[in-house]
Amino acid sequence: MRKWEELPKYMQNESVRYCYDILVDKQKSLKMKRLFDVIVSFVLIIALLPVLLIISIMVKTDSKGPVFYKQIRITAYGRKFKIFKFRTMVDHADQLGAQVTTKGDARITKVGMMLRKVRLDELPQLFNVFLGDMTFVGTRPEVPKYVRYYTDEMKATLLLPAGITSRTSIEYKDEEKLLENAEDADEVYIHQVMPAKMKYNLQEIEKFSFFRDICTMVQTVIAVLR
Repeated sequence: MRKWEELPKYMQNESVRYCYDILVDKQKSLKMKRLFDVIVSFVLIIALLPVLLIISIMVKTDSKGPVFYKQIRITAYGRKFKIFKFRTMVDHADQLGAQVTTKGDARITKVGMMLRKVRLDELPQLFNVFLGDMTFVGTRPEVPKYVRYYTDEMKATLLLPAGITSRTSIEYKDEEKLLENAEDADEVYIHQVMPAKMKYNLQEIEKFSFFRDICTMVQTVIAVLR
């Protein structure tokens, strides 16, 4: 972790300091977490190459546009990075509506709907994990537009890399349903859904341990299978 005085100025507040002090005492677990991320992401990338190739072909033949969807998100210390996903929507979908997806969103393709049901669209994020932009377990990365609405307390989630999954992701796996009747999905997400999710995310930072991360990954697999 960075030294306190090296954090971005907007993160240097009392709420962030509370979580920072907790994580400073868990340096060994954080190092184990990164080592696990590198080894496991590399092994999975190699093992799943055939699956990645098959999905790529399916996405390409289903609709016009690139195989991968890349979007700017925010990770540790407010750093911007490009997140990788299999494209599940029509090309340039982010220009046709909200940056969150609602249930029954007309922008989702047929193959995209199938991939989303079992979270296979997230597989390319293994590359993000290997590169260090993300981790297996951590707060899901938001777009800059939403991060601008973070309270001082929410900024504590930027002490760690963004994650592929989390206990929050499990609790809110049907997030799209919460937004399906919203007249303004962005507005509802920013002022209702995001604050509720952040309560879980902040609790996970307080309880952080390498073993807890492993348990969360197992719970994620079970949730997807269900």
